[in-house]
Amino acid sequence: MDKLDLRLLAALSADGRASVSTLAADLGVTRATVRARMDRLTEAGEILGYRAVLKGDLGDRAVRGIILIEIEGQGAARITRTMARMPEVEAVHSTHGRWDLIAELGADTLEVLDRTLGRIRMIDGVSRSETNLYLSTTRG
Repeated sequence: MDKLDLRLLAALSADGRASVSTLAADLGVTRATVRARMDRLTEAGEILGYRAVLKGDLGDRAVRGIILIEIEGQGAARITRTMARMPEVEAVHSTHGRWDLIAELGADTLEVLDRTLGRIRMIDGVSRSETNLYLSTTRG
C-alpha cells in the first residue's frame, strides 16, 4: 500500500459516497486510477464495504468503551480487518506506544460486549489487551 492508497482510503473514510470523479479530482489522478485502486483494495480486503454512519449510531449503544491491544508479530492489518467486521467494533486505530491497536466498542448489553471482547482476545496474534468502559460522556 502506497501513499495514494492511504489518501484514497482516508477520503473514502471521510465520505464513503464520494463519486469516483470527485475522488480523482481531490487526489489529482484519473478516474481509471481511482477505480483500479478501489478494486485492488477491495480484493485485498482493505475495503470491506460501504455504509452510512448515522449521527445516532455512535451514541445509542448503552455500553461503550475501548480495548487496547498488543500484537505479537506482524498481524496488525489482519487483526484490524477481523475486528472491523464485528458489529460491536465502531473503529480500530493503530497507535504508537505501549499498545499496537485501540478499538472503540459499543454494545447494547455488558454480556454482548463481554462476548465481543472474548472473540477479540481469541484472534491469533493478539497477545494482551486492556479494556476500559466509558462511564459518562460530555459533548462539547
